[in-house]
Amino acid sequence: MKNALKVSIITVVFNNKDTIGDTIASVASQNYPYVEHIIVDGLSTDGTMDIITANKDRFTKVISEPDKGIYDAMNKGIAAATGDIIGCLNGDDFYADNEAISTVVREFEAKGVDSVFADLVYVKREDPSRVVRYYDSSSFHPGMFAYGWMPAHPTFFVKRSCYKKYGVFKTDYAIAADYEMLARMLGKHRITYSHIPRVLTKMRTGGVSTKNFKSNWILNREIMRACKENGIQTNYFKIYSKYATKMFQLVQRPKCGTGRGGAHL
Repeated sequence: MKNALKVSIITVVFNNKDTIGDTIASVASQNYPYVEHIIVDGLSTDGTMDIITANKDRFTKVISEPDKGIYDAMNKGIAAATGDIIGCLNGDDFYADNEAISTVVREFEAKGVDSVFADLVYVKREDPSRVVRYYDSSSFHPGMFAYGWMPAHPTFFVKRSCYKKYGVFKTDYAIAADYEMLARMLGKHRITYSHIPRVLTKMRTGGVSTKNFKSNWILNREIMRACKENGIQTNYFKIYSKYATKMFQLVQRPKCGTGRGGAHL
């Protein structure tokens, strides 16, 4: 179709042989035809590349080489992307259904915005049919960055031109470079956005920032730093208040029928 928007999906993976096949299948099954899927592997040692190679006809490109962490790998994917719109789907995540990307494209076309995001559910790693938390992004506005809160990054799609204009992920963040990037784009530069009121992505539990107390301590320090760097006034009381919302999400009834990670708030 002439002038159709092309979508680039970037999957960063390292030692996720048990889940990368699901991620590849999720993107390959999308009913939107203008998709390129770029996989960035950090030289996995567990057989992940064997799974990727076995599925070589189901994605566009693979980059397999050493990297300096997840955000460096994401930046490699962004540099290789040729789409009008870029989204990230980690190696243990998958889309809720085969209409996820077409839904995103319709939202971009209907609203004429720079970015789009939606809702997300966390699911049991060993049983992805079991939802353990609903991440509702509907109430987001830029003022919420001061409270340590952001839209669900795995549902975030943005025009490639925004990365060119405002920059990519900062690789000197250990956990919260996705938070900083969103704060920079949506909070500091106020790119336009639209929320899709539906679950777009399913994330298996076990991301870097949800593993233990130390990870959460690092996460919140980096959130404070990200706010400071982007001119967002906050304090630790505001940032830690997000955990009340997080507890509510653990018991909130899902609205859906149905390795490596960043700032999973």
